Amino acid sequence: MAISKDLLDDLRRRRETAMLGGGRDKIDDRHARGLLSARERLEALFAADTFQEFGLHARHQTRHFGMEGKDLPGDAVVTGIGFVDGRPVAAFSQDFTVAGGSLGRVHAGKICDVMDYAMRGGMPIVGFNDSGGARIQEGVDSLSGYGQVFYRNVLASGVVPQVAVISGSCAGGAAYSPALMDFIIMTRGSGNMFICGPEVIRAATGQVTTMDEIGSAMAHASVSGNIHFVAEDDMHAGAIVRDLLSYLPSNNMADPPHDLSAHITLADDPGLDALVPEDPRIPVDVKRVIERIADGGRYLEVQALFAPNIVCCFTRIAGIVTGIVANQPAVKAGTLDIDASDKAARFIRFCNVFNIPIVTLVDVPGFLPGVNQERHGIIRHGAKMLFAYGAATVPKITVILRKAYGGAYLAMCSRDMGADLVYAWPSAEIAVMGAEGAVNILYRRDLKDAEDPVAKRQELAAEYRREFANPYVSAGKLFVHDVIEPSRTRAAIALGLRSLLSKRETRPAKKHGNIPL
Repeated sequence: MAISKDLLDDLRRRRETAMLGGGRDKIDDRHARGLLSARERLEALFAADTFQEFGLHARHQTRHFGMEGKDLPGDAVVTGIGFVDGRPVAAFSQDFTVAGGSLGRVHAGKICDVMDYAMRGGMPIVGFNDSGGARIQEGVDSLSGYGQVFYRNVLASGVVPQVAVISGSCAGGAAYSPALMDFIIMTRGSGNMFICGPEVIRAATGQVTTMDEIGSAMAHASVSGNIHFVAEDDMHAGAIVRDLLSYLPSNNMADPPHDLSAHITLADDPGLDALVPEDPRIPVDVKRVIERIADGGRYLEVQALFAPNIVCCFTRIAGIVTGIVANQPAVKAGTLDIDASDKAARFIRFCNVFNIPIVTLVDVPGFLPGVNQERHGIIRHGAKMLFAYGAATVPKITVILRKAYGGAYLAMCSRDMGADLVYAWPSAEIAVMGAEGAVNILYRRDLKDAEDPVAKRQELAAEYRREFANPYVSAGKLFVHDVIEPSRTRAAIALGLRSLLSKRETRPAKKHGNIPL
């Protein structure tokens, strides 16, 4: 006998009711404001018909403060797995139409279940955050729920990639789950993230502020550095997630999605030669260099608006997924400051835990001088880059384009910091400090006695560059593997990446290193 039609009708009715969340009116209201529902965000992310939901029939169990008779479909969160570009991805999407997306015990349990599943199955985790925060009616149970989610964020760190999307409100303690994940995408306008809102800040400190100043996508992207990508709307956020995942392995035991069938182009690129100005004082936009070495000129920049004096991005070079870290001379002369050091160190460590080779493009005059930099810990922050590069065991290729001075030269992955291959352009200047600074120290007496100190300083600086700062000095001491024409850069990197794909490097046994934080 076939299954009872009444049972099937009952199941379908229950599913239809649950999948409407807070109801059609609330969903229509979101559409009128240009927002997707919790389910629509997942539908936009996954390939059609591949989403398998967990906990559709979950119900809250609160019996106080008038909650006993309330129905909260799915307990305000949609969880499950789907496929993106043929690979499984675990996800959760908080439903603001149900109790403001507030987190209670069952809500947290659903998120924890799908994160546990992701770790067992070795697949990325994507979370759409749109919640009013803890469900006050559940008291300490809601706080416990957050703690359980945070704990799993930490367990998953370095095991599977974690991506957070801030699609709506993400306030108070709720902000710490995204902060513990690898990448954060925030929608412009509809997304906000903060610990204390403007009213709380005014009441506690007397300071008057706005949400735009403390919690908006632009504030976090350009000032605090808390987020990595700004999306124009929910659909754009989903597109960024898919683009990001296209560069990442599913887990730390897998290789990135390299395209080993890609043809290695070994032809020279004269356009790179043309990028290098004769005058070393004229900056080079390093993004033009990246475009010429990346497959099809395509790359995905991470934290583009934060610390723009350093560029971090994912790309492919001859089919090999690669992370690029590059000084940007067009901003602050490419110096390393506190924010740039933090940004680069975090990116390097992500690439390392997920087996992504790192290419470093160097044009750095040093660490940024200044009282504020010193007082706010440039030593500690700069040490993060040294630690990150020194700890990284993935293939590391460094290309010194022009300036590489002092401690910043080491912080940009010199051979002594573990670079597998180091190339230099003929325009490279590798030295303890810049020519002008060196001349002021080495030839202080000559400059004092000169009839024209300015002309004498220029003459001595040019001589210092020729004799001591040119790349052949370092190449002669085996700090540089080869001095190459800029036009050969892409071919040299491509061949190097292919030769290093089987690299294996072990380190002393230990629980973990103690990075300066």
